[in-house]
Amino acid sequence: MPATAAADMAMLVVVTEAVPPRLRGRLAVWLLEIRAGVYVGDVSKRVREMIWEQIEVLVEDGNVAMAWASRHESGFEFQTVGVNRRIPIDHDGLRLVRFLPPDDK
Repeated sequence: MPATAAADMAMLVVVTEAVPPRLRGRLAVWLLEIRAGVYVGDVSKRVREMIWEQIEVLVEDGNVAMAWASRHESGFEFQTVGVNRRIPIDHDGLRLVRFLPPDDK
């Protein structure tokens, strides 16, 4: 692989919860499922964005968090989709996670 192609690759982690089997199967095409619902791989930005598009279409009632290595201060970036108690927020340019109160049903 040429040096420029290797430089465009970054570690990607996708964590799924209550997603349909079709989405899990689609993720397994590009990433390795190391635990139930936890996928890792080394992919380009283009592939990462294509994976995210598939996640948004297929997530249904579940939720997904995706994190990847970057040159930001934290060393990574992340995005989420679906309902979850953990909500990403921006705090002075730093992405943090805020917890919603428990759902008392």
